[in-house]
Amino acid sequence: MLAEAFEAQRDRLRAVAYRLLGSHADAEDVVQEAWLRLSRQDPAGIHNLSGWLTTVVGRISLDVLRSRRPSASYDELVVTVDDGSSPADDAALADSVGLALLVVLESLRPDERLAFVLHDLFAVPFEEIGQILGRSTDATKMLASRARRKVGGTSPPVSDLRAQRQVVRAFLGAARTGDFAALLRVLDPDVRLTADTADGATVTIGATEVAAGARFGAQDGARGRGVLVNGRPGFLAWRADGSPLTLLAFVVADGKITAITTISNPARLAALDLPAQPTWK
Repeated sequence: MLAEAFEAQRDRLRAVAYRLLGSHADAEDVVQEAWLRLSRQDPAGIHNLSGWLTTVVGRISLDVLRSRRPSASYDELVVTVDDGSSPADDAALADSVGLALLVVLESLRPDERLAFVLHDLFAVPFEEIGQILGRSTDATKMLASRARRKVGGTSPPVSDLRAQRQVVRAFLGAARTGDFAALLRVLDPDVRLTADTADGATVTIGATEVAAGARFGAQDGARGRGVLVNGRPGFLAWRADGSPLTLLAFVVADGKITAITTISNPARLAALDLPAQPTWK
């Protein structure tokens, strides 16, 4: 009976873990660990199985997030050519609607991510989330509120997407010319840059630090074009031989770039279904 009750909860638990971790494999591992912990419990001591399992999955996922090496943890990316049309009008971006949130969640701290996902997506009370985090109810509400401001919607409307493109183009133009002041104007003070390279993953936080790195990156001289990464503005650069060099994904909120993910890891780029290099005149 306990196994049957758990199986009835499995799909929901998997959805919670996936939203928290952005990886189907990690989500499956977390759910399996939750079952192992449940199997060692006395069912008579569990008065609300659904709540108990959600708490366990939340705690395990939080441990995974806190111990994870900095990287783009979501394991799916939909990259398409940005021709200026709305993602809603492009059948090739149908899968990106559900994935766009994962890009934004990657910019959140583990505690913010857990508070937002459990409360806003799965209606877990703040009191229960606070117990997982070891924080008061009011502090947990503040975490969710901060995360909600950063997320700001999973699929931007056409007008908002147009404005986001302009911010990203301003960033790329300033990086190309090394205009430090212009870079600072489009970067959020707490912007988070996650770089996935062949040597591993690194995270840089802060507008000044990110702007300095962007100025150095402007020396590459690679050619590229705008793309949409999970429905949000991005940029893809190629080497002279046509092989992909770097993929950039941006998160823009209130006219400022709040998160940037750069992928230059050849193995990761090779695993992605990327648009072909255009023919430049």
